Amino acid sequence: MHRHTRLLRSATRWCVLLLSLVAAQAATAAEKPAALTLDKVVVALKPDKNPELMLQEKRALEAFLSGELGRPAEVVIPLSAATILEGLANGTIDLGYLSATDMVNARNRRTARVLLAGEFSDGRTAYDSYWVVKKDAPYRSIEDLRGRPVAFASKTSTSGFIIPLLDLRSRGLIGEDGDAEAFFGRGNLYFGLGYVSAIERVLAGDAEAAAVSYYVLDRDKHLTPEQRAQLRMLQKQGPVPSHVIAVRSSLKEADAEVLRRAFAALNAPERTALRDKLFTTRLVPVDENAHLAPLADGLALASRALRK
Repeated sequence: MHRHTRLLRSATRWCVLLLSLVAAQAATAAEKPAALTLDKVVVALKPDKNPELMLQEKRALEAFLSGELGRPAEVVIPLSAATILEGLANGTIDLGYLSATDMVNARNRRTARVLLAGEFSDGRTAYDSYWVVKKDAPYRSIEDLRGRPVAFASKTSTSGFIIPLLDLRSRGLIGEDGDAEAFFGRGNLYFGLGYVSAIERVLAGDAEAAAVSYYVLDRDKHLTPEQRAQLRMLQKQGPVPSHVIAVRSSLKEADAEVLRRAFAALNAPERTALRDKLFTTRLVPVDENAHLAPLADGLALASRALRK
C-alpha cells in the first residue's frame, strides 16, 4: 500500500515537472519573434541629400538589416518619392522612408501604412520648416521677399512646400487659391528635387530664399560646413509631422512586426549614430491618423495651388 502511494506521488511529480517544461517551452516559443517570410527586403530612401553620403548610408543600412533579419537587404534611392510610392503599390519596394505628405498620398491609395515615425529629443513627433537665405541677405521677414524668386524643396515636400504655403496664407500674403506667384511674382517659383537642390539655388544666386526642413541648416547632414556657413534662417513655421517609415499594405502583419522590431533596434545606444545619419530621430510607433491629421488643410491648399 505504502509502495503504491510512493509510486503515485512520484508519477505525479514527474507529470507536474513535464507540464512545467512544456509550459516553459510554449512561453519561450511565444516570446521568440516570428521569422521573416520574405526572402529579401527592399527599402527605399528619399533622395534628399548628397548622393555620395547617401551611398555610404545605403551600404551601412544594408549591412545592419541583413544581420538583424537574417535575410539579404537591398536599399534603393529612387529619383523621386513618386517612384517609392509606385514601388510600395506594386510590391517591388517593401518599406520606404517618406515625408508625412508622401505618406498621406500612399494611404489615400491604400498602398502603405505607417510602421514607425520620427520622435525628437523633446518628445515631439513634429518639427519646424525654415525659410533660409544667404547670411548677408538684407531680408528680415518673409514679407520682405515680395516679388523675389524663391525655391521650394519640391511640389510634394511637407516642410519644403506644404507647410510654408499654409504659413503664407495664415499671414494673409496669399489667398485660398494657394497662388504663391501672386506674392513672389510670376515665374519666380522654383521647385527642386529635394532640400539640397533648393539650397543650391540660393547659393548660386538664382533664388533669394529656400523652404526646407530645419535640420538642413541646423544639423550636419545635408550640407557641407562651408555651405551652412553662408546661410541663415529667415523664418520658421510649423509644426510639420515627422517623416515615417512606411510598409507596403500587401505585406503580412507578422512580417511588418518583424521589420518594426528591426528598425526599432536602431534606437539602441550603440546604433544611434547610424540611425541619426539615416533618419535624424528616434523611431517610435504612432497613431497613424493622429500623426497625419495636421496635413489635411495644407494638402488641400497645395492641391489648389498646383492646379493653377
